Amino acid sequence: MVLIFGGAYQGKLDYTLERFGRSKDDVHFCNDTDTDMPKGKTVVYEIDKWMLAMIKKNADATESIKQFITENPDAIVICNDISGGIVPIDATFRKWREAVGRAMGQLAQNSGEVVRLFCGIPTILKSI
Repeated sequence: MVLIFGGAYQGKLDYTLERFGRSKDDVHFCNDTDTDMPKGKTVVYEIDKWMLAMIKKNADATESIKQFITENPDAIVICNDISGGIVPIDATFRKWREAVGRAMGQLAQNSGEVVRLFCGIPTILKSI
């Protein structure tokens, strides 16, 4: 597994497609309404949105991410880092923020490579 994370609009998808020789046809684009587990594509884009869908439906996001990791060990996962900035006033979004932070920890622990993109510049944090 590879985890690529960073703030919004930092170039994570473009970097991933170029670095790993993928096209947009290889990408599962997550959204905040679909709770179906991302599968069938080699790249999972904005897994944080999938987690928001889970939180909105009161699903167990922690167990879902564990299952995702088990079932998709070769995935390239792209996640927006939503841990910085102002803590949301809305309880749902606070719960989502915490779930994404915990999921990023689990994804990083199970990834052979972890890359942070900031201003379009990749920094490799972990490489096995």
